[in-house]
Amino acid sequence: MRFIVRLHAEITIKSRSVRQRHVKVLTGNLRTLLKPLHTSVRVRNHWDRIEISHDDIPELTATVIARLQQTPGISYFEQVLQAPLCDFEDIFQWVLSHKGEQLQNKSFAIRVKRKGHHDFSSMDLARYVGGGIKHHVAGASVRLKDPEEEVVLHIIDEQMSLVVTRYQALGGFPLPTQETVLSLMSGGFDSSVASFQMIRRGTRTHFCFFNLGADTHEAAVREIAYFLWEKYSKTHAVKFISVDFSEVVNRILEHADQGTMGVVLKRAMMRAAGQIAKRVRAQAIVTGEAIGQVSSQTLSNLQLIDAATPALVVRPLIVSDKQTIVDQARAIGVEHLSAAVPEYCGVISKQPSVKVKPEVIAATEQAVISDGLIDEVVAQARAIDIREVRVNPVAGPEIYRDDLPEQAIVLDIRTDDEVEAMPLDLPGHKVLHIPFFRLAGKQDTLNKENQYVLYCQQGVMSRLQAIQLREQGFKHIGIFERS
Repeated sequence: MRFIVRLHAEITIKSRSVRQRHVKVLTGNLRTLLKPLHTSVRVRNHWDRIEISHDDIPELTATVIARLQQTPGISYFEQVLQAPLCDFEDIFQWVLSHKGEQLQNKSFAIRVKRKGHHDFSSMDLARYVGGGIKHHVAGASVRLKDPEEEVVLHIIDEQMSLVVTRYQALGGFPLPTQETVLSLMSGGFDSSVASFQMIRRGTRTHFCFFNLGADTHEAAVREIAYFLWEKYSKTHAVKFISVDFSEVVNRILEHADQGTMGVVLKRAMMRAAGQIAKRVRAQAIVTGEAIGQVSSQTLSNLQLIDAATPALVVRPLIVSDKQTIVDQARAIGVEHLSAAVPEYCGVISKQPSVKVKPEVIAATEQAVISDGLIDEVVAQARAIDIREVRVNPVAGPEIYRDDLPEQAIVLDIRTDDEVEAMPLDLPGHKVLHIPFFRLAGKQDTLNKENQYVLYCQQGVMSRLQAIQLREQGFKHIGIFERS
């Protein structure tokens, strides 16, 4: 099995030295991701493309495709068949044997992309192969503009490749060709999508969570941060930093008026984030704020928030609509996770101001942080290697794969559409389908003494729900993951 990986367009227009660096980094990332999968995997750098080959194993191919689609720096990639260059008639017969049935009763175009020195032109070969297919394939007709099928041939020196399937990928830049950033993660749609967008642009992205007093919230955010790292930036380890902000919240509740609470809290977060960014050598702080989405996100209030830190603050979503953000959360796989994040709204103002006065903020902060509280909470912040973020001896549920206990009842918490697309068949075990968003309302129908094993498509939602069930008194909770 062979794939040809094409670089993101912005990489191809850079200077030779910068392009070489990007391609070298991307090649290294792909080797890191793919070579552990199987001994047959080979990754080769060819300047204008990267070629990947491996033994023809369906499960391996599916994994390779998934990882290529999730790797920043790739515009698209093609699954190809390769053969030595031969004469026109043999090329035509080769294409016919692989594409003839697919082109029956369809319009088509032959696209020949040639590199090297040959005694024929790309158009000569396209005409010969196209004419042969039109003559030999029933109902096939040539249409150069908007054909139903395209047959793409790559001729590189004495090698030819026939494209079987083309796959779109993320685009962006390889990790970590850009500088490091610190993303402020609440676990909601906005911060998750903002983090993804920075990863896609090639930045090593650390995650910073401000715990306002809810342990369940932190568990959920840890899982989402791990999911984003594992899926899109696994080639480079980062930190998950948790900052206990409960005392800051208490002081804001005591000293701030209703109109300024949100801005005071965010300024306190920026002060702390600025110090943490220095600790992890991040060049910028990333947030998921968008203009006008809430009262603290007016231009006046954002300017006031940014003034709390000398660090650069980057807002990838600043002009994005909420629905656009939710749509992207769905596309990258975090919609259900972010929608289920427990909310902690203890300091949300009932009558927030869209234009907080700086002098009011200054007076409030004298009472809230003048005694070095921010320095204290930053000093006590916990920094965890993202690879260890799931190591939680208190809340971590047991994971089962092929060894489910006989008495276990499986709770399939996927959505109705997911269950219909891939039913869960476990002979010998009772399976209850309760979508995750209905589980809280169905807890009274479940016996807390029974052993329940939760299952979801990606393994993240089941962990979050397992933690919450254990907090509600369910003693025997585990996770089922398909091997």
